[in-house]
Amino acid sequence: MTQPEALARPAWRRTGNARFPLAADVGGRWWILRLNPFPDHCLWTLFVDAAVRYDIEETPAAWGKLSPRSAPPLDPAVAETVLAPVRHLAVYGSEVGRPCDCLFCDG
Repeated sequence: MTQPEALARPAWRRTGNARFPLAADVGGRWWILRLNPFPDHCLWTLFVDAAVRYDIEETPAAWGKLSPRSAPPLDPAVAETVLAPVRHLAVYGSEVGRPCDCLFCDG
């Protein structure tokens, strides 16, 4: 079953944060992508309004190419506000209370 978010066309913006490099305002809800240590884990984890939605192995076609370097920047003050609720979830698995303790996941 396809997740409903996979059909959306988010306008991703660069956040300036290495662990959470992209965010998008989608219908008044903030979508944030966490970059995970690939290939040990799925490449991305999607958070919507600071709640984890799911891990992403392949980027949905509707999202286009995810490129933090070429995405337009988000205002730094907005980025700070948007990322504040997820900053403590930088380590893969922390969103479910089981942070990975491998060398590459230490946040």
